[in-house]
Amino acid sequence: MTIDWLHFTPWPALAGGVLIGLAASLFALANGRVAGISGLLGSLLQPGSDGRLEKTLFLVGLLAAPLAWAWVAAPVEPVFSAGAAGLVLAGVLVGFGTRYGSGCTSGHGVCGLARLSRRSLVATACFMASAVITVWLMRHVWGG
Repeated sequence: MTIDWLHFTPWPALAGGVLIGLAASLFALANGRVAGISGLLGSLLQPGSDGRLEKTLFLVGLLAAPLAWAWVAAPVEPVFSAGAAGLVLAGVLVGFGTRYGSGCTSGHGVCGLARLSRRSLVATACFMASAVITVWLMRHVWGG
């Protein structure tokens, strides 16, 4: 394995991780609940849920952050080789997985692991294992 030193960006990645941790911590301190994105979005879609303003502002911040970053640095051009059908299928599978796993990577991987939750440890291990298997299949079996 070789590292592409030209595109190796540990400092922005570290800064992003710190900001994610800070946002999740502040959300938990202010609201008494974890910042699981799928749970926040799901509860916004349910009529009469509590804390709609905080949840909406948190999710708007997630969407606004890349726009704010584009002012500071050159925007990254995303490359999707799967096509529209592949992206829709991936979205449906992620949505199914978050409901089946009772949470997403932000809820389990960031917040749950920070709380030393065994359930989140198992869920995160399953997320990571399925990601490794998917990448391996796409690169080495199906030739993507």
